[in-house]
This record gives sequence, C-alpha cells and structure tokens, in this order.
Amino acid sequence: MSVKFAIPKGSLEEATFALLQRSWTKVNRKNRTYRVYLDDPKITVKMLRPQEIPTMVSEGLYDVGITGKDWVGETKADVEPILDLEYGRIKLVIAFPDNYKYKNLDSMIADYAKKKKILRISSEYLMTASKFIKECKSYKKFFGNKDPLIVTPWVRLGTNKNVQIHLSFGATEAKPPEDVDAIMDVTETGTTLTQNNLKIVDQVLESTAHLIVNKQSLKDPKKREKIFDIVTLLRGAVHGKKYLHIYLNVEEKNLDKLLKEIPALKRPTISPLSDEGWFGVNTIILKSEYHKLIPKLRKIAQGLVVHEPRQILELEEIKRDEEN
Repeated sequence: MSVKFAIPKGSLEEATFALLQRSWTKVNRKNRTYRVYLDDPKITVKMLRPQEIPTMVSEGLYDVGITGKDWVGETKADVEPILDLEYGRIKLVIAFPDNYKYKNLDSMIADYAKKKKILRISSEYLMTASKFIKECKSYKKFFGNKDPLIVTPWVRLGTNKNVQIHLSFGATEAKPPEDVDAIMDVTETGTTLTQNNLKIVDQVLESTAHLIVNKQSLKDPKKREKIFDIVTLLRGAVHGKKYLHIYLNVEEKNLDKLLKEIPALKRPTISPLSDEGWFGVNTIILKSEYHKLIPKLRKIAQGLVVHEPRQILELEEIKRDEEN
C-alpha cells in the first residue's frame, strides 16, 4: 500500500521543496523528471501544476496534495483542506487602468450596463470570477441570475454576452485596456499591476498553500495512518519555523526571575550544572519574542545558545485528530 502525494510545480515549487526537506531526512529529485523520492517507500510523490492537483486528489488519482487554496475553490474540488502550510500567500484582486473613474467593479458594471457596452474581464480564475461578478449588486440589478459569458478557445459557457470573462494564459496584467476592460489576477505586493498602470479596486480572496486530502482515502484505515504521518511531519515543519530553541545558564539566585521572564512552548527543562549553584535552562520560544528577551537575559543569564528547530511535532494533538 502506497499513499500517492502530488506536489506543485511552478511558483510554489521552491517553498514546497524547502518544506519537504525540513519534514523528511532525504528528498531526492532526478533532473528533468517530475518524480520526487522521500525516505519513506510508502509515499509516492509526483509534481503537477497546482491548478490540476485539486481535481486529481478529488478524483482519487492522488491521496494527498499541496496546492493553493485558491485553486481548490476555483475547481470546486470535493477535498479536505487539512493543513494550512502558511506559504505561497497571495491575494486575488480586481484591477483596471488607473485612469478609469470607477471606484470598484460594481460601479463599472453599472456604468457599462447603462451605456449598453460589453464589459470584458480577463482571468485564469473563470469560476471564481463568475461567482464574484454575480454577487455584485449592480450585476443583480441589471442582469439578475444570468451567468456571465465565459470565453475560452474550446468552449463558451453562460448566457450573458454583456459581461464576459475571457480565459487568460498568463501576462494578464498586460491585457487592459486594448483587449479587456478589467482583470482578476493574483498579486503579492501589487507592484506588477502598478507598473502596468493598473489599480486594485477589489480584493476577492486571500490564499496560501494547503495540504489537501481525498475524502475516501481518509476512510481507508491503512492510508489514513500514513496520511496522518504526512500531516504530523509537515505540521511539525510549519511550527518549527515559528520558534527558537534556546539554552542558557543561570545562577540559582536568578532562576525564579528568569522563569518569570521567559515564555515557553510548555514548561522549560531545568538541569543542575556541575558548578554548584548554577542551572541550565532549555526551552522553546516564539521567534517574535526573541528580540524582547535579549535585554532581560543579558542581565540575569549567561551562555545563551540559539537553534532553529527543524520540526516541532505536537504528537498528542495529532493523535486526537486521528481519533476524531
């Protein structure tokens, strides 16, 4: 029995490999191939485009996968997003030329409808765009429940020719104003849109990379065990990036003061040193707390050693998840 694991190629690829390398001790990939090998023979890994992965997992061709949550919504895949991996953070936004007078897409739809002009929008996210447009007040007012016309080289869907969504194959930001009136596109900082004289007027959603699971695979007792091994290791790597493992020495007279100052994942480990009256303190702290602690620790402790943990495995929590 092998669990099939789909990982993304493209914009999420580098961060995904970094996460895998923190989670397993060996991660190998042969040049110019799409197959990846972990040090677990019961996990079979293959690289796919992130757009494909939700459907592939939903259909049972893969048991688990990593993809952007935006693509889970776009494909309407019936999968279980089981773990937020906290990278690949993007925003899906509406943008149009910065010299347009409209405040947002809703006001643009209203003006085009009054003037009986065809409104064209370009996006890779056809279903998400259609849903967002249909939720606009002006669209409901002028077009009711009609579906916007989705235009691709292969098929046309929807009946409302006055509002059209054209499939983009990339470089979406280059299409206005000659080819389309507005775009729905992914951005991290908005810089590329600004450079192309576009302004963001609506935010549709935010997304990060998620581990998704086939619902039937979760019902298979053997696959479920291996799936939760994967969840445990990946969750441990995600948590590990947020914390620091610190060691320091403290005199007995300062021990109580130190314990009041330092936060901990649970409770610090305290060990007597060979020098009488001295103790070693070993604990896990949030990275965000580290800079606040340094001025305090300098006054009451010595010999601070700092490590970034590869993983923090909350084994009891995973066990409860499995039981649920």
